[in-house]
Amino acid sequence: MSNSSIRDKLVIKPVTLEHLDQFDELLRYVFQVTSKDIEKSGYEKDDELLREKRPVLQNTDVIGWFNKDKLVSQLCIYPCKVNIHNTIFEMAGLTGVGTYPEYANLGLMNDLIKTALTKMRDNQQWISYLYPYSVPFYRKKGWEIFSERITFNIKDSQIPYYEKQPGFVERLDVDEEVVVDVYNRFSASNHGALIRNKLSWNEYWRWENEQDRTAALYYNQSGEPMGAMFYWIDKDVFYIKDMIYLNQEARKGLWNFVYAHYSMIDKVKGRIYRHDPIAFQLSDSHINETIEAYYMARIVDVAEFLKAYPFAILPKEPFHFIVTDPVAEWNNGIFSLYTDSNGLLCIDDQPRGKAVTLSIQTLSSMMMNFRRPQFFYEYERLKTDKQMVDILDSMIPPKQPYFSDYF
Repeated sequence: MSNSSIRDKLVIKPVTLEHLDQFDELLRYVFQVTSKDIEKSGYEKDDELLREKRPVLQNTDVIGWFNKDKLVSQLCIYPCKVNIHNTIFEMAGLTGVGTYPEYANLGLMNDLIKTALTKMRDNQQWISYLYPYSVPFYRKKGWEIFSERITFNIKDSQIPYYEKQPGFVERLDVDEEVVVDVYNRFSASNHGALIRNKLSWNEYWRWENEQDRTAALYYNQSGEPMGAMFYWIDKDVFYIKDMIYLNQEARKGLWNFVYAHYSMIDKVKGRIYRHDPIAFQLSDSHINETIEAYYMARIVDVAEFLKAYPFAILPKEPFHFIVTDPVAEWNNGIFSLYTDSNGLLCIDDQPRGKAVTLSIQTLSSMMMNFRRPQFFYEYERLKTDKQMVDILDSMIPPKQPYFSDYF
C-alpha cells in the first residue's frame, strides 16, 4: 500500500480522556518506558501512573492522528507561564511527541506541529519550550537551544566549606508550602524560569526517586527562607537535583549543609542549569563537569513576541529583522522596530533602517540570551554590520536563562 493511500485513511483530531490508554501506550512504545522504570520512579502499579496522567489530558491540548479509532501519532501542548527578563509570558510546552514506526515518513508530525503552532498562536502563547529527543529534528521545525544542563561530580574532599553563615538549614518534604514559596520567589526573579503550577510540580518530580528525595531550606537570621536544595543520598553518594538561592548567603549556607555530610559520603553528584561557575568557587577546581544541551525554545509569533519583549533600551534609530521560519509562515518576512513620538515601541512590516537577517531559530535563542548577538554574528547566524550588532547587544537584557524543569 502506498504512503498516500495510508495517509488518506487518517484523520487529525483532539486526544481526549477516552483515549488515555492509547495515549499512554504510544508514549511508552516511543520512549521505551518499562514497568521497571515506572516502579523505580516510585509508582507501585502501572495504573497509578495512568491516574497521574489523567490531569495531563484534562489540562492540556493533545492532538493526534487516528486510523479509524486507533491513535497513531500525537503531541501535547502544556499551557505554562515563564519569566522572560522579569516579564511573564504565556508559554506552550511541547511534549509527548511520538509516532508509531509503521506510520513514519508520512509527514504526520510536520502537520501536527503546524497545527500546534496555530493553536499556540490562537492562545496567545508567543513562545514555546521543549525537551529535544533530537536536536536536529526540532531545529528543522524552528526551535533552538536556549538552556544547558551542567552535571558535576566532586569528591568529598572537594566539597566547599564557607565560614559559618548567620542563618540555618531545615530539612523538609519537597511539597511543603514554604518550599514552593521559595521557588516562586526564585522564578519571579530568574530569567527563563517556569512559573510552576500543580501540574508543573508533578512533572518536575515524575521520574525521580519518590522515597528518598528531600528539600533542604536555608533561612536567614530573621527566619526568612532564602534558598532550597533538592537532594537524596544513595550508596554513599549525595545527589543534588537542583539548588536555588536568592542571595550568596543562602548558596554558602546550602553548601555548608552538604559539607556537614562529609563523613557519610564519598562524592557529590549534581546538576546546575545556568552558567554558575561552580569549579571557580571550589578550592580544588579539578572536577568533572559535563555540559549538554537541555531545553529548546522557539518564538511562535515574532511580531507579538517583540511587542511584549522587555528590551533593556529601545532603538534610537529604526531597524528591521528579516526572518525565515520553516513552519510558521506568518513569521517569514520583515519586522521593523522603531519608537513613535511618544517613545513607545512600534512593530510593522516596512523595511525601515538597517537590516538584520536571521532565522527563527537564531532569533529565539538570541532573545532568550543563550548567547549574545556578537556570538551569532561571528558564527554567521546573524547577517548585519558591526554597529547593528552593538545596538542589539545594548537592547537585549544580560541575564542568562535558567530552566530546570522537565515535561
